Amino acid sequence: MEAELEEEDGSFTNISLADDRPTVDRGSAVLHTKQDNEDLTMNCDMDDMENQVEMEEKTRLINQVLELQHTLEDLSARVDAVKEENLKLKSENQVLGQYIENLMSASSVFQTTDNKSKRK
Repeated sequence: MEAELEEEDGSFTNISLADDRPTVDRGSAVLHTKQDNEDLTMNCDMDDMENQVEMEEKTRLINQVLELQHTLEDLSARVDAVKEENLKLKSENQVLGQYIENLMSASSVFQTTDNKSKRK
């Protein structure tokens, strides 16, 4: 069996193992067997897949936030337009109200007469 020895400084030393019993007596060096490397590779692949899923989820959320921002901007612009239209209509209503009031005061149909009040 082959193994790889990682030193504290990050360098590696390849060693061959007999009977799957490594004996390394060198400070705080870390011993990686071939199985460890396969497990590490599988863990890296799983981490990469999880990272990719997380990135896809982040991208989806960012796109959703951007879409909602655009919708909010559109709604805000629509509210502003409706406010302007409302003010315009209020102004027109005031003009029409004044016009109707003037017509009513000028017309004899809407005038109160003293004769009607005297008959009672």
